[in-house]
Amino acid sequence: MAAPTLAEEADVVIVGGGLAGLTAALALVAAGAKVLVLEARDRVGGRTLNHALPGGKVVEIGGQWVGPSQDRVLALARRLGVATHPTYNVGRNVLVLKGRRVAYHRPVPLMNPLGLLDVGRAMARLRRLSRRVPVSAPWEARGAERLDSQTLASWSRRNVFTHMGRTTVELFAQSVLACEPNEVSMLHFLFYIRSAGGFRNLTEVAGGAQQDRFVGGSQELCLRAADELGPGTVRLASPVWRIVHGTDRVVVSTPDSVITAKRVIVAVPPMMAGRIGYDPPLPGLRDQLTQKAPMGSVIKCLAVYDRPFWRDDGLSGQAAGDCGAVRATFDNCPPDGSPGVLLGFVEGANARRLARLEPAERRREVFECFERYFGPKAAHPVDYIEHDWTGEQWTRGCYGAHFAPGTWTQFGPALRPPVGRIHWAGTETSTEWCGYMDGAVRSGERAAAEVADLEAFTAPDLVLD
Repeated sequence: MAAPTLAEEADVVIVGGGLAGLTAALALVAAGAKVLVLEARDRVGGRTLNHALPGGKVVEIGGQWVGPSQDRVLALARRLGVATHPTYNVGRNVLVLKGRRVAYHRPVPLMNPLGLLDVGRAMARLRRLSRRVPVSAPWEARGAERLDSQTLASWSRRNVFTHMGRTTVELFAQSVLACEPNEVSMLHFLFYIRSAGGFRNLTEVAGGAQQDRFVGGSQELCLRAADELGPGTVRLASPVWRIVHGTDRVVVSTPDSVITAKRVIVAVPPMMAGRIGYDPPLPGLRDQLTQKAPMGSVIKCLAVYDRPFWRDDGLSGQAAGDCGAVRATFDNCPPDGSPGVLLGFVEGANARRLARLEPAERRREVFECFERYFGPKAAHPVDYIEHDWTGEQWTRGCYGAHFAPGTWTQFGPALRPPVGRIHWAGTETSTEWCGYMDGAVRSGERAAAEVADLEAFTAPDLVLD
């Protein structure tokens, strides 16, 4: 016999127990609202996920880095008592191009002066173009229709002329958006650059988005936020399948409960939001937006060693290359440097290809790349961990959604505005640091403020300082 359906009431229901949803919940609870967070998974954290190593140390197999300009997620961390530690960034980086391996101190070595000139020219032009894009309304950018009618790949074919230049564009699309240059709108690419404050913020370790990590792993933010909210507020294993919305209330249904509330915040990626049933149906513009915002493809691969041998060799653990499945690596050791952990990213088309392989074959390809970058010692780990985010039922990809050509100009205006009593959060809706943990926190704060203003909750300050 089916379990009885539990009928409940709340002021606000929040769909999604990641950073966006939990941030919104903290703000609304502080404002005096009765909140219920419904999370489909059996854990909180969304696209952040910790993995425990033997001995209790933690590595991240989801989103992990934070940079100095990501003010809102850092403010949340301070509030929750989660410290940061620097990403290891000492020694020479490794670059492999056309089979040639170079270990170098910054800047990039003059192994191809013409290629470096080409890269510099392309980056300068992209910076200039990105300054045209208003982050709150990319469809209003000068030349928006033209930019949104082409892909990054088609722009690169016309404006980048060397192997090194085009490889750089390809690596940038893969490492930042987890997609291929021919999959993403040029307007979206420029918006992404502007949203982060420029190329340097996106790509650098020192002073950039990869500067620091969270002590205990980034999921610790969500775990502590959920603890603060309490089990009565956060409900796991509760996928939302239907939202009925009217002029005075919403009714949110899970397999075992029906919650009536004043408003609902949907804090999941647009594509996942589109899989919920709405009654009445969402406006066509909003629904079609969710159909045109696919998630990136990434497999995160971590090799564990007794010690970080690359440090002994004077290497930073950071590598990039133009061949193989793993195009970028980082040193991902715990704060004390033990054990040694190399992190490799398999992204875009390579992630989709490797996901179809048997585990042993996938591992073989990953370690061929590690060995190419760091030598024979890299082929002999004591442990190996991988996580394919495209296989996650309630995410279906990472790092975030990317917009195909035509999406911003045709459907972008439907991204953030509420539909009646339904509000939207999630890092994809943020105008600053879109696609990052900071963007998720910002989106949760914004959605909570929208709801609080409309429902006149009593506490005036919703900012998590």
